[in-house]
Amino acid sequence: MLKAVILIGGPQKGTRFRPLSLDVPKPLFPIVGRPIIQHHIESCTAMKDVKEILIIGYYPPAQMSHFISDMQNLYEINIRYLQEFTALGTAGGMYHFRDQIRAGNPSAFFILNGDVCADFPLQELYHFHKSRGPDALISIMSTEATKQQSLHYGCLVLDKHTGVVNHYVEKPSSFVASFINCGVYVCTTDVFPMMATIFHSKQQDFAGFNNGSGKDQGHIQWEQEILTPLAGTGKLFALPVTKWWSQIKTAGSAIYANRHYLALYRATRPECLANNDLKSMNGSVSCTVYPDVFIHPSASVHPDAIIGPNVSIGAGCTIGAGVRIRESIILDNAVINDHTLVLHSIIGRGSVVGAWARVEGTPSDPDPNKPFAKMDNLPLFNSDGRLNPSITIIGCCVTVPAEKILLNSIVLPHKELNRSFKNEIIL
Repeated sequence: MLKAVILIGGPQKGTRFRPLSLDVPKPLFPIVGRPIIQHHIESCTAMKDVKEILIIGYYPPAQMSHFISDMQNLYEINIRYLQEFTALGTAGGMYHFRDQIRAGNPSAFFILNGDVCADFPLQELYHFHKSRGPDALISIMSTEATKQQSLHYGCLVLDKHTGVVNHYVEKPSSFVASFINCGVYVCTTDVFPMMATIFHSKQQDFAGFNNGSGKDQGHIQWEQEILTPLAGTGKLFALPVTKWWSQIKTAGSAIYANRHYLALYRATRPECLANNDLKSMNGSVSCTVYPDVFIHPSASVHPDAIIGPNVSIGAGCTIGAGVRIRESIILDNAVINDHTLVLHSIIGRGSVVGAWARVEGTPSDPDPNKPFAKMDNLPLFNSDGRLNPSITIIGCCVTVPAEKILLNSIVLPHKELNRSFKNEIIL
């Protein structure tokens, strides 16, 4: 038997994803019409030996309960949300809920970070882990990054023949290796005694319940306190993969992930996509589609609209005549009125964009001329204090008047705009 653990953090995390995470938890943000972590769950349920999925974080249960119930009914597998009482770090939550993970005596369990997206090769990773023998404690899914970008990830030096990790550094200050940690693991339950040693050593060191930094004494960092000491012991392994992988740190990375999940669905679940001209009940063409595109069945799209490529349109949306949408995500119940252009943007839930408006952002995709390049996930402002060019984001319940231009801007929820904006944050 196998289990899977999905780590989703909490409301203090995902600040770079705002304003999209202000009205919905970041792990539940829809990509191709499905919450981010539903893609994780789907990959886990594809392995028949996975019998239980545990989602660990410190979001209030009320924000997760409806999603958990839907997932259990959809996939007919035991899925539970385990709430941390406070932020316990990437390993502290797993140690806190160790009894739930070990229940049923699983032979191994997967760990997936909730802010990564990929064509998860879980079966391949598990077979690799088993083939390393009884000494293998943890196996990491790894990929290559550019020399400069590797500094933003956990870097590992590995033996390419055996997969043994000889050295591991989380976000090094200088170049260590081009192989990086993808935030996807398979482990044996023998990792918990190591966590226990760290936990008890902290209990002896700390006076009271805090260490002076505001962190609970049960706060354990998976990368720094588990992976780094294990490197070079022959118990930590890594499987380099060439399949698509990316982090979802900023809103721009959501559009990039949307494109790749659309391509993945084209190969695995083409019936979910609107990759041909949509047909109405009487057989006439409903709208023009340039693949790949996802349109929710409840969305209303005018026959004169042109959609795609890389577009997801959520439930209850209304797309008017002559609308052109490309490289964008339109969230539930949004209204895009006639002859509006939407490029490289995310339109929030319940927002209304007037007729003949233009909403446009700047793409932030990896450099196609650099092998292994990843999303840069630039900060909001550059060193000069100016807003970095990025996609345009309209928060929930925003009204954009007709014939206005919104360029490279971020609009917080519940705003009624009265003019055009360029390179601004509308608070």
